[in-house]
Parts: sequence; structure tokens; C-alpha cells
Amino acid sequence: MKKGCKFGTHRVLEPVGTLPQPALKIDNTMEIYDNEILIDVQTLNIDSASFTQIKEQAGGDLAKIEEIMMGIVASRGKHHNPVTGSGGMLIGTVKEIGPALEGKTDLKVGDKLATLVSLSLTPLKINAIKEIRKDIDQVDIDGQAILFESGIYAKLPEDMPQNLALSVLDVAGAPAQTAKLVKEGDTVLVLGGAGKSGMLCLYEAKKKAGPTGKVICYGRSEKSMERVKRAGLADVLITGDATKPVEILEKVREATNGEMCDVTINCVNITGTEMSSILATKDTGVIYFFSMATSFTAAALGAEGVGMDTTMIIGNGYTKGHADCALNCMRESEVLREIYTELYA
Repeated sequence: MKKGCKFGTHRVLEPVGTLPQPALKIDNTMEIYDNEILIDVQTLNIDSASFTQIKEQAGGDLAKIEEIMMGIVASRGKHHNPVTGSGGMLIGTVKEIGPALEGKTDLKVGDKLATLVSLSLTPLKINAIKEIRKDIDQVDIDGQAILFESGIYAKLPEDMPQNLALSVLDVAGAPAQTAKLVKEGDTVLVLGGAGKSGMLCLYEAKKKAGPTGKVICYGRSEKSMERVKRAGLADVLITGDATKPVEILEKVREATNGEMCDVTINCVNITGTEMSSILATKDTGVIYFFSMATSFTAAALGAEGVGMDTTMIIGNGYTKGHADCALNCMRESEVLREIYTELYA
């Protein structure tokens, strides 16, 4: 059995010398190296920004969505959207474990797991697409994938449905990072707060900001905002277009009596929301861009252009304990779990 690099560089075909994530093409042969794990894949959870782009390109047609997805994997050896640069994650069953991982992993053959690394770096082979659930970004497949030695994962919990756990773990970094950033008494804005990652961020923000803080949810539709209201996730609910920064500036200024926000979390899955985040935040505040649709250039030059000294954080999807943090949101809040079950399970 061939020996592999911890980070999977042995799988990179083009350009040689890069890591699997930025690579244009990787080897998706499903014969494992000594330090890899082979997974029989059940479901792909496509990154929201990526799936939104694919649906738009396909005009919502399921056959076209399938064609686009199969084409991405065929050309790249992974599901790495060439437009958004993002991937997603998967759930499946462990089929084989390389001998070099003996004693280094708590996994065994037959375990069900969710990969917590992006599909944009995961060797993937799709034999067939079984079902596309385009409203929740999930795709059931017949296929296999490789998890590298450095790849993080979570065993699927036994106290909730697999699809629910998949949806929650897909965005696990967002609520965990929110919990790290928000402190008692903060005013917090979540753009895209009525979405999958947004509601988890609202939940954690409410916990951390406490009774002296203020949590603002900015969402696109009245229907989605009703879910937020039902769960009691926010103190202030604002409906509007996140791509209109002046509109957001005025509405947030009114909601905060001109004080603006200490922390802004951007969970919007479309482009063009960088300036909305910046203008809604205090000059010394913090912006966490969880959205994969974020443009670093637009954020950096935009903040400079309006003279804002905000701290801007790239949405790292991993922080220690993020899987437990996200799943615990479902365990702690009965109404939130009901909503996520209705929408995603």
C-alpha cells in the first residue's frame, strides 16, 4: 500500500506542489493510501453559496443541476465549484481505514460520520445521483470519498436524524465562532439571520450577549422571519435586501439609536453584502464573514474607502468544539430543533 502525505498532497495532479483545496485537479481513484479513510457516501450537503450558484446556472432544472455537479467532479476529482470556490461536506459510512492510522483514530469500519472538511479538497467519485433536494442543498448519491489523515470529522449522533445532523454540522463553524466573538452586553447583527447558519448564530448570540445585549436579525422575507420570531432568537427583526448597504445603515442606525453594532455576522449566500456588514458595524467593531460568497477585495477596499477601522474575520469553518456547539443548539432548544427538522430533516 502506498504511503501518503498527512495533508493529501500525494493526490494533487494539477498544479503539482499545491495542497488539495486550491488544486485544479486531484486524483479521485478510490484505492486508499496507507493514511487515508475510504467512505461510502450517502449524502452531499453542498455549500449554500455554491448550490445557489449552481441552481441559478441550471435555471432550477434538476437534470441540469445533476449535469453540472457531475461535470465538476469529473473535471476536478472533487466537488469544488469553479465559480464560488467552495464545496460543502458529506455523510457516509467508513468502508476502509489505512494501516498507518491504527491508534490515531477512534473510527472503525461501519461507523457513520460527517466529514468536517470541505468537499473542495475531498477526493470524490459519484457513480450516480439518486435524489436532489434543492431547497435544502442536499444531494443523495451512490459514490465514495477519501478522508485525509489531517481531515476532521464527527461521528453522527444517535439522538437526531442523520439529515438534521448533516445540515447542522455543515455550518458548525458559524455558531461556534459567534460564541467566541460575542460578549455580554454586545449589540449583534446577523445578516441572513433567518437561514440555516444564521439562526444558529442568533441562538448563540442571544446566549452570549445576555439580557443587557441586543441581537438583530436581518432577513430577506417575512416568511423566514416568522421562524426567527417563533423561536425567540432576536430582539429586533428587520426585513430587507442585504445587498443595499445604505438601506441597512439607516435601519440599523434606527434600531441601535445610532450606536451601530459591536459584532456583525454575515451569513448571506449571495455576493455584494460586504459594505452592508461594514456600515452596520461600529468603527471599532468586529465583522465575521462566514459567507463563502464574500469577496476579500470588496471587504478590504470597501472598509478603507469609508474610513472604517473594523476588525474583519474570514469565516473559518473550524474552531475547537464546533461540532458539539452546533449540535447542542438542537439539544438545548426544542423549538429550534422543531424548525430545523421541518426545514432540513
